[in-house]
Amino acid sequence: HGHCHQKALVGTASAMTVLNAIEGCNVEEIPSGCCGMAGSFGFEEEHFDISMSIGEQTLFPAIREQSGDFAVVAEGVSCRQQIQDGTGKRAMHLVEVLAEAL
Repeated sequence: HGHCHQKALVGTASAMTVLNAIEGCNVEEIPSGCCGMAGSFGFEEEHFDISMSIGEQTLFPAIREQSGDFAVVAEGVSCRQQIQDGTGKRAMHLVEVLAEAL
């Protein structure tokens, strides 16, 4: 999942290239939209429900629909927290994936 700033400014192609370079790693970019966290927005009590509903529009269902052994990779810390809270699936930073591959 690309952070909104990442998608708007540079895209996810470089992250996909790095992940595809890992031997045995089958990379698929799922449709993800926005996670809904928007930095600290989703942490604020008055915004929690709308934050979660944004995640439910595209990202959370796309993660839940995955089967088998898979990892969710998200470089944004707020995205990783939102994915964990919204799906129960721990999202990893790209660097964590690289460290495990060593």
